[in-house]
Amino acid sequence: MTKQSDRLQYMRRLAAGKSPTKPSRSYLLPIVGLVVLSLGVGIYFFPPDSGFPKLSIPGLTAAPVEAEPLPAADLADEEGMVALPGGQFLLGKPDGPLDAQPAVKVSVSPLRIDQHEVTNAQFAAFVEATQYLTDAERRGRSWVFDSKTGEGAIVDGADWRHPAGPGSTIIGRETQPVLQVSWYDARAYAEWAGKRLPTEAEWEFAARGGRTDGDYPAQDADGKVGNVWQGRFPFADAAADGFAEVAPVGKFAANGYGLHDMAGNVAEWCSDYYAEDAYQLADPRDPIGPAAGDQRVIRGGSWLSSEQNGVSEAMVWYRSHAAPRSPNNFTGFRCVR
Repeated sequence: MTKQSDRLQYMRRLAAGKSPTKPSRSYLLPIVGLVVLSLGVGIYFFPPDSGFPKLSIPGLTAAPVEAEPLPAADLADEEGMVALPGGQFLLGKPDGPLDAQPAVKVSVSPLRIDQHEVTNAQFAAFVEATQYLTDAERRGRSWVFDSKTGEGAIVDGADWRHPAGPGSTIIGRETQPVLQVSWYDARAYAEWAGKRLPTEAEWEFAARGGRTDGDYPAQDADGKVGNVWQGRFPFADAAADGFAEVAPVGKFAANGYGLHDMAGNVAEWCSDYYAEDAYQLADPRDPIGPAAGDQRVIRGGSWLSSEQNGVSEAMVWYRSHAAPRSPNNFTGFRCVR
């Protein structure tokens, strides 16, 4: 059997909610860790929003570009938001995956963005004030990836209070990002807070932190880019960054705009519908993405992201996507105003 057919069989079994037979060789690309698992929910658990993505991840090389001057590291206000000046930048990756091409010059207006991903404590305040029920709570089950077994499954009783199922809890994890939230749940929180979800262009502008070069939003003195998977995905996470799964917000270096966890920890919902050719049709000023679609854009990668063959979902230009009613234990969000 070819390497490609091995990989496709593995992804199809995950998407169908079956226990995959682990391949004997490490050819799994990092997209398996986020897109396929997210879409497994859309296909198996939420069939009205289903859709299987294309996978096109060539090896990437790019000449370094001189970085622009960066502002002070911590500019958060009393609401925990950072004011960004707006400006023009290159959205996408000239030699990246097909859906990140062509790289287009766009501008975004000034905005404020959450310095951290929305936490369990913040989401709990929203639920207490509104008595809101998430999609996972209404369904009574949700998608969970088990880092110990390297497999994902629909788990009864998994929701934002119990991210991995009934035996899990958020008690003592109030500063960790909220999980098991669908795109609709994230939007409901944002509206309650007087905010909204970022557009894809706003997210990438913020993640770049004023830089024009580099694949990651930030890197600390030890070379850590964020809370990502170290080791052979999906078999074992070496946790060399100090966290085997989700980390509290703000544990890794901020980018040039003072924003934390723009790479890894949890992936983040954006407001845009996903389309492979979105950049070909993007407005040059404040693009908002396609007018319709079956899936929404996800950015930033998660604790499942593993750089292999030079590509990771945690890279600043990488585009993931999933059905909007597809909560799981590796996707959260942050808001803008």
